[in-house]
Amino acid sequence: MPNTGPNNTSQPRVAITGMGIISAIGNSVDENLSALLASESGIGTIQHINTNHKQQIQVGEVRYSNSELAEILQLPSTNNYTRTALLGTIAATEALQQAGKLSNASRVGLISATTVGGMDQTERYYKEFTSRPEVQHFISSHHAGDSTQKIATQLDITGYVTTISTACSSAANAIMLGARLIRAGKLDRVVVGGADPLSKFTINGFKSLMILSDEACAPFDANRKGLNLGEGAAYLVLESEEIAKKHHHSVLAYVSGYGNANDAFHQTASSETGEGAYLAMKQAINLAGLTTSDISYVNAHGTATLNNDLSESVALSRLFGEQVPAFSSTKSFTGHTLAAAGGLEAVFSVMALQQQKIFANLNWENAMPETNLRPVTKLQQQTLSHVLSNSFGFGGNCSSLLLSRS
Repeated sequence: MPNTGPNNTSQPRVAITGMGIISAIGNSVDENLSALLASESGIGTIQHINTNHKQQIQVGEVRYSNSELAEILQLPSTNNYTRTALLGTIAATEALQQAGKLSNASRVGLISATTVGGMDQTERYYKEFTSRPEVQHFISSHHAGDSTQKIATQLDITGYVTTISTACSSAANAIMLGARLIRAGKLDRVVVGGADPLSKFTINGFKSLMILSDEACAPFDANRKGLNLGEGAAYLVLESEEIAKKHHHSVLAYVSGYGNANDAFHQTASSETGEGAYLAMKQAINLAGLTTSDISYVNAHGTATLNNDLSESVALSRLFGEQVPAFSSTKSFTGHTLAAAGGLEAVFSVMALQQQKIFANLNWENAMPETNLRPVTKLQQQTLSHVLSNSFGFGGNCSSLLLSRS
């Protein structure tokens, strides 16, 4: 069977030429990088949502209110942008600005991921829609595709526009689909990533699962108490290497592999064997034509829940044996940003490759006795060539991206 991985010269390499991000640790790529290098977390008390759980949970919240985000985008006061659309537009705009212009608009696409969609405005106004005509324009912004279309309109992308919603692996799957379209020659360039806001819907939902922590999360710690919800958006610009060279675009890194698998175990829990995570990571490495020894660092999913961290640790041990590479969870900085997580962490993985540094797994103290794996707990200088970035979602939808140094 011929090698069909990205290293095969018969298919184009997928270059990353732009990045954009907004999160609890910063409103741009530069601000996020500064916080990561300083090991400064963005986890704190919620400010923008009036929830009964305000004093009971810690979150990773973007500093700007909706009105401040709309002002940055110079939107009219009558706009019906949800927080998803606002965050997504800001991050995607930054990514495209870094990548530069590409003339053939019909060969440019957008794949955006979200799970919350327009819920933040729906839950705010649902009791008033019938009595207040002035808020009824938010009805049409509820569905997941609305934010994607608004981002596409702002970026003037008309060639290919679609939305992915596969729980917490959504943005990783958007990146994966974009890379496949580039490799298949269907598009010259595609903006990929995701956006999700905090909302009462997600806070109450995760509270009902009893997996939210009342303090800053501690991924992979033996005494972890649960996750911190977060919000944000992050996008990458992908191009074929040929197009990037033709237009003299700087290559930040390459998407060299990807994998998606489902352990079909439980609606909200990962299997004890970490089957989905194991298969996704293995697929990504095989597709790139690499071996486990080539992986320098794993940006782990690491939500700090009892189930996820143990399952992912087991999967890492199964795949790498006694030689588990350096790993950490950056959710200790941003919280778990749900559908956006794969986008944020892909950006962080590219930063790690560029800086040749591994970002800290904050708040860790004790190894889990089941696997005894120890994450990197302080900013660490290390030669990095290939980074795995994991994103695992409810329903068992597990995805892993393999990002390689340019």
